[in-house]
Amino acid sequence: MTSQEKLAKILRTKPEAILNMEKKMEQITGKKGVVEKVVNENEKRIKVALQVFNLKDHDAEQLYKAIIDKLKRIDGTIHNLFGKPDGVTKEGLDILFKFALELADIKPLFVLKKEIAQKILENSPPQNILKALGYKDVKELLSKEDLFQVFSALRFVESNEWMHQTFDKAYKNLSSEDFEQRKVKVLVLDGKWLKVAEKFVKKKYHNVSHLKELGVLFIIPLKIDTPGETMRVFSLILHYLHELDFYCNLIRKYSKEKDFGKKLCALLRGDVLEKLPEAKRGMNWMIVQQYLAKHNENDPRLFIPHVNPEAIHWKKAGRDMANLSKKFKELDLGFWEDLDWVGSFFKSKTGKEVLVSFDLIDAIMSLVKDKGQIKYLYHQQEALWNKIFREYMGDENLEKLVIENFDKGFISL
Repeated sequence: MTSQEKLAKILRTKPEAILNMEKKMEQITGKKGVVEKVVNENEKRIKVALQVFNLKDHDAEQLYKAIIDKLKRIDGTIHNLFGKPDGVTKEGLDILFKFALELADIKPLFVLKKEIAQKILENSPPQNILKALGYKDVKELLSKEDLFQVFSALRFVESNEWMHQTFDKAYKNLSSEDFEQRKVKVLVLDGKWLKVAEKFVKKKYHNVSHLKELGVLFIIPLKIDTPGETMRVFSLILHYLHELDFYCNLIRKYSKEKDFGKKLCALLRGDVLEKLPEAKRGMNWMIVQQYLAKHNENDPRLFIPHVNPEAIHWKKAGRDMANLSKKFKELDLGFWEDLDWVGSFFKSKTGKEVLVSFDLIDAIMSLVKDKGQIKYLYHQQEALWNKIFREYMGDENLEKLVIENFDKGFISL
């Protein structure tokens, strides 16, 4: 099997797509043999990992179990290191925030002023929240409740229609004067919001989320009682810190442009082009600012050359965890550094070929869902597309080019 065929198989695309990409990128950059280099490096890293696991003759199930068992041990160690956080109180989660903020080292963000956020609520009162808490108006609500807690709760208490109408209308008229430099805000939602949410929540949300335009990272209290849960919450905190930094840099950039409001709305909606325009010359790479495979693993946009900002944030989170491991050697998290893009096919017990991801985040999510036999793979595949782009264009240029071309939805080379 050729290098192009191997790469295409892992990425679930056609060999022609890889061959075509390789030919065009070679003409643009003058770099030859990049696909072969990526495939060889992938195989070398897997070989080293197998030695760490002490696996010689093995099937896909044994390898997957070795990955999960290693992670389970690390999760137990990190759970003890963090003082056995319960996941439901601020005190129980403060140490995760403390370590994450120190590791991510996020500079002050460019975010919406508190008074502007308050005005948005006054202009469009959140009726579900007012009714559930028994307040007559927004003025009374905000005299008794924290603005950031209220804004966080909007996402799962108010309807999607209310959210879109309110924020599309409010944000399209914003200007740079409505924003300011402010430190990232991290918080645990009060227990009362869970009771309110029970009446409205129709689907299960991640219990770690963020508000890009306000520079807020919030946690919905959820008991940590599953192997992998401490690492899931901690890794998500790190990921969202880097994502907030990324989006606030974009908001700062757009604030100097005349169509700021329009670009801000598209940014917060997470727009992805339906189709990649044909390149007049050179080559276009689509920017996919979400994990499309979560909603449809056969979305055609997954099989064309693209880059994914989410995978950039996860790579930074992985680097942070590796740095934590330097301080606390017993964690052994350095093992996963730069394995985010690594994966390959292994024979199962039945002889079927199965893709195994070595990506830390795929492994964490798989561990948490282990009893349900759900295996995550899409973080690795998106990281691999980013890896290919970085090999051609340089590590330093991936994020730079994504930010420069974000509003367009693709990078022209």
